[in-house]
Amino acid sequence: MHQILVTTSRGLDALLQDEIQQLCPGVSTKLAPGMVKVSGELSDAYRICLHSRLANRVLWVLVHAPCANEQALYSAANNIDWPSHFSHEDDFMVQFNGTTKSINNTQFGALRIKDAIVDRFVEDGLMRPNVSKLAPKFVVHARLHRDEVTICIDLSGKSLHQRHYRQTTGDAPLKEHVASAMLYRSGFVERVKQNQASDVPQSLVLADPMCGSGTIAIEAALIAQNIAPAIAREQWGFNHWKHHSAQQWQQIRDAALQAQTPASDTHVAIYANDLDRKLVRSAKANADEAGVFGDIIFSQTDALKWSVDTQPQQAIETGELTHFIVTNPPYGERLGELATLLPMFVKWGEQLKAHFANWHVSMLTSNRELLRQLRLRSNKEYAMMNGKLECKCVNYQLNESNCTAVEQHSGQQDFANRLKKNLKRLKGFIQSNVTDCYRIYDADLPEYNCAIDRYADWLVVQEYAPPKDIPAEKARRRLHDVLLQLPMLTGVSTDKIVLKVREQQKGKAQYDKFNSQHERIIVQEHGAQFYVNLHDYLDTGLFLDHRITRQRFAQDVQGMRVLNLFSYTGSVSVHAALGKAASVTTVDMSNTYLDWAKDNFRLNQLRGGYDFQQGDCLSWIKHHSKQYERIFIDPPSFSNSKRMSKTWDVQRDHVSLIRDALGCLTRGGKIYFSNNLRSFKLDTEALQDMGFAVEDITAATIPEDYIRNPKIHHCWILTLEK
Repeated sequence: MHQILVTTSRGLDALLQDEIQQLCPGVSTKLAPGMVKVSGELSDAYRICLHSRLANRVLWVLVHAPCANEQALYSAANNIDWPSHFSHEDDFMVQFNGTTKSINNTQFGALRIKDAIVDRFVEDGLMRPNVSKLAPKFVVHARLHRDEVTICIDLSGKSLHQRHYRQTTGDAPLKEHVASAMLYRSGFVERVKQNQASDVPQSLVLADPMCGSGTIAIEAALIAQNIAPAIAREQWGFNHWKHHSAQQWQQIRDAALQAQTPASDTHVAIYANDLDRKLVRSAKANADEAGVFGDIIFSQTDALKWSVDTQPQQAIETGELTHFIVTNPPYGERLGELATLLPMFVKWGEQLKAHFANWHVSMLTSNRELLRQLRLRSNKEYAMMNGKLECKCVNYQLNESNCTAVEQHSGQQDFANRLKKNLKRLKGFIQSNVTDCYRIYDADLPEYNCAIDRYADWLVVQEYAPPKDIPAEKARRRLHDVLLQLPMLTGVSTDKIVLKVREQQKGKAQYDKFNSQHERIIVQEHGAQFYVNLHDYLDTGLFLDHRITRQRFAQDVQGMRVLNLFSYTGSVSVHAALGKAASVTTVDMSNTYLDWAKDNFRLNQLRGGYDFQQGDCLSWIKHHSKQYERIFIDPPSFSNSKRMSKTWDVQRDHVSLIRDALGCLTRGGKIYFSNNLRSFKLDTEALQDMGFAVEDITAATIPEDYIRNPKIHHCWILTLEK
């Protein structure tokens, strides 16, 4: 008996152990995380390579030795008689997994084993073999764990999950061995085996309504016809291994070919559907390459409207599972996808209940909350990895009790009632056409901790980071409730709802890049138009809480020279220009936002004596001497940007900033000073000593849609006495 290591994805190891015991009766197996250790013969390794639908690699162990340091690693590898395993004419590579305190770099570990192998050839009087990382003929695999190293030959070559048929994939391909694991966990494979052993086989149905590139349907067809998953693979890790038994391998291949079942004898009907025409085309191409194209019924339609013209012969209550849906729906890994996916899953649940009664359903997801929108009770869940994503394979039985409607829970109704109340209160304001962007909800209910802003016919939902005493899972469910309710309550379609997560920001972090869609829409406010970007940044380019502040400033600048410091996207500058200011100087550190400001000027057809200056505002105002009658300053709360000469703290530094601005202000001129630090305290005494009359206009500048949050900003008019 020889030790063989068979690896797989985490979560599939127990399934793999069962599979190996069926493929190789009598072998001894031991389970390890992501691996099964097998004591068997070379023929067992061959059978696993050819037949396993769940394995990734089959490793033939050469040595298992202590490895306290790099010298021990080198010695363990050098003591192996490598020339007896492969020729110096065959290039090779070393794959190395694991680290210890003494060997803490996998590349270094691979290099030391490579050196030991090459040196052994030279010591035996042979030429040095070459190393190839692209297409080596011989692969050495080493695993380091707890100061012990296992050195193996990789008999599989490339990973076994890479089937020969995969021509093209979608954006998030399902790995083939994971698809097979889903078919095992669903009960489909067991029913196929029962059919193959029965004198009176039952008709089975397997359907994938979101088939993508067809992996589940193709794997199901291969299973139904007992086609070994690697039967068409030509390149193996043992092709150039001197201990390879070509005769034994051929006998195992011939037996596998003889054991195949013609599609007409399987009694299995397989359906594959997807909304994306290109993916259906890819699925057909993959199925054709796998040799099962004629055994799968393909369609291209919306899964929410798709059904199969066949019904189970036996009800699920009897235990006679004959009809299976096995599918890998979208997970919503990108935050912005949830607004569209959540209501989609609600509708899909209704479709499943209406058209797939008495079916068994298995779904893979990394977002369990999405599946809860199906309003179905699961009967079993299995953890498994799909690539690097931690997923669950969730099983349902669509029996009579599971196909009843689920009522909306009280929390959802509370949120719906509050939003309706807010919209009713704001109705007059909304109809005034002052603006088409405003806040309709601001964490009114503690359990629904988010803000909702409307921008024309779009909604932006900003989830606040939940308090530490609120479980993350509960907070996520509440957010999903919000996204589900909004289309019905506001009339905004799901594809125009943007989701963001807002955590406490520092300095200019509020301006940091958030996404990369480069899409802008146009909104209007008091006769001005502005570009806003709802996707790419946490903030959109227009601070809605400053709507009244901007208007008040615009009414106070006619015929005057205006400076807008920390201008962001220039909304204050636009209003000042429309307010017939004699000149407007716009200053910001970011070229991106200055370009945005220029676009806003062009959008409003403003041309003339308008100046845009890029620079560190703190340094710029200190060295600038031009005089202005009106200055608008809305600095960040904190910044440690490398582009600034020093850190900025609005509480610590606001007096010195205003003192510097004083050098650019005419006698009788005014500074509008604002910031959004909730705990901010203006040093009124210091400003009065400079000669300013201080007027607090905070309360007067809080818009009607922000009355629940009176500390959203602070604002003062500082008038320099003549």
